[in-house]
Amino acid sequence: MRIVVKVGTSTIAYPTGNMNIRHMENLCKVLSDIKNAGNEVILVSSGAVGMGMGKLSLKKRPKLLSLKQAVASVGQCELMYTYDKLFSEHNHTVAQILLTADDVNNKERCKNYTNTINKLFELGVLPIINENDTVATSELLIGDNDTLAAAVAKTVNADILILLSDIDGLYTADPSKNKKAKLIKEIKEITPEIEALAGGSGSNVGTGGMVTKINAAKTVNAVGCDMIIANGKTPELLYDVIEGKSVGTRFVGVKK
Repeated sequence: MRIVVKVGTSTIAYPTGNMNIRHMENLCKVLSDIKNAGNEVILVSSGAVGMGMGKLSLKKRPKLLSLKQAVASVGQCELMYTYDKLFSEHNHTVAQILLTADDVNNKERCKNYTNTINKLFELGVLPIINENDTVATSELLIGDNDTLAAAVAKTVNADILILLSDIDGLYTADPSKNKKAKLIKEIKEITPEIEALAGGSGSNVGTGGMVTKINAAKTVNAVGCDMIIANGKTPELLYDVIEGKSVGTRFVGVKK
């Protein structure tokens, strides 16, 4: 299988922005094992700004663009150093790819990074992708890694996109406010009612929310790719996903 896994900032960092070492170690171990089984894995990872905040002891996510870019440049070094170290422990080589909206939307540039990913797969390398927050301006900004992950999954013809976040999936209501809220296990069509269930961003250090996840599902489902929203606190659930078991919320792609 060709799998795109996206991890949110809340999965790999504490609310302080400091690295959640246990979660990152576990994630890299599971992804390495999945790759050992013969699957092609792409990791789309948030966390550059969050880790930069931790490194610089900032308590709030920067709003000023120039400060955000500076913080991201610090955090991206920490992020990739950590991934390189952890994946190396399981004998896997990683490569960094930083993208802007122009790379995703421009046909020629899109082809270029897709060719790079395919060549990395041939070399047995695990690509790690993030938005290029250091240079992205309003014109080049993708905005969130749910959208980026969906664009990548669509471009590389992934079999499945898995969004790991701090939630178990899409619920019938906000589970933090309604104890009767139930997890929706499968969605075959994204109706206006499903869209109405989406809320805003729930993390101080992240940018995504359920709205971006629903939009990501639309993007990949249209090309026949399934998408799953699941809780990143337990990366072992990725094994269940690959085995076809029910995990989180699955948005079923339109098979052509």
